[in-house]
Amino acid sequence: MTRIQSLLELIDQTGARCRLFDLGRRVAKLSSTTFARVEQGRIPYPQPYLHHAWVGLLLWHPDSPQRNAVWFLKLPLDEQGFLVQAVRDDLLHRLMQNIGGLVEDGNDALKDNPFSFKPDDEKMALFHAHAGLVLRQSASRYYEYAQHYFAGQLAPENWVNLGYQGIADLVVRLEQGRNEALLTDAIGWLPAEPLGALCRALEHVEPGHRLLQALEPRLDSALACDRDSDGGLLAALVRAVSNSPSQSLRKALLQRVLASPRALEAEVIVALATRCCESLKDPELLQPFLERLAAGEAGQAGFSRVLADLMFMPSLRGPIMAALRNPERSETLSRAIGEMFGQGMGEG
Repeated sequence: MTRIQSLLELIDQTGARCRLFDLGRRVAKLSSTTFARVEQGRIPYPQPYLHHAWVGLLLWHPDSPQRNAVWFLKLPLDEQGFLVQAVRDDLLHRLMQNIGGLVEDGNDALKDNPFSFKPDDEKMALFHAHAGLVLRQSASRYYEYAQHYFAGQLAPENWVNLGYQGIADLVVRLEQGRNEALLTDAIGWLPAEPLGALCRALEHVEPGHRLLQALEPRLDSALACDRDSDGGLLAALVRAVSNSPSQSLRKALLQRVLASPRALEAEVIVALATRCCESLKDPELLQPFLERLAAGEAGQAGFSRVLADLMFMPSLRGPIMAALRNPERSETLSRAIGEMFGQGMGEG
């Protein structure tokens, strides 16, 4: 028997089919080809978060659904973002020792495993919604209620009966039926609480242009509010627009956020830093983001922590280094850079 050298090879040996998801910054599909190259040490992990790869694996057996399993793995990365091979080998060794449980009940295979983790409730709901689509299963029992609520067929105050799983099922099925249209029509009248929940689900999909246009006045309204009356809605709205393919409108909305004093708030900065990484590759967004981060209420500790996490991303390291050397940066940003890297770079 050929020696098993990768996690995907081991899964293949069990006869299971596998679909991978990244669960770091948002729930997103992860191709098996990309993960195989990560396992081989050929490329860094593309979406690191807090110096780890957060991976969800859906394992299923078409002829034996009772053997279906879900794994959530938190794998350390080295200083260049590559998977630590010793960790991968240790994980394989642990799984091989428990090969009986792996074949009979994949969930038991990770029992007491130091590399497993449990996603928060919102990410778990999105993962289950995606898994249902992969397995061609019906949506949860909360889905129909969510459709009725966002279609305006129930009183607005009935949001308290909404299950987050129903919202998750709805957003991953945006293209089915009238789902996207009913959400677009609902955004204007939604109370703040269900709007926030919807926004936190939309960050995991790709809301289209009309949906983004519907969110625009709510975002402008949130920018005009103070934090005390906001209840976290502005940060949720930033998350909602962060993954839209409507690049020009997305950029315009994020520019308005960064131009606002509210961009100094820790919760808003965190939403920008953790969800808007693709947008931050644009120097016209990255530079004002760094200025807000340096002047923000999180202080030097927050600046250093957020920047270190962003620079760990292969696609952002170069743009950030260029922005930090911008001769037109403010004294506040220069001082924060000097505190983090040493005065030499802060003065360069």
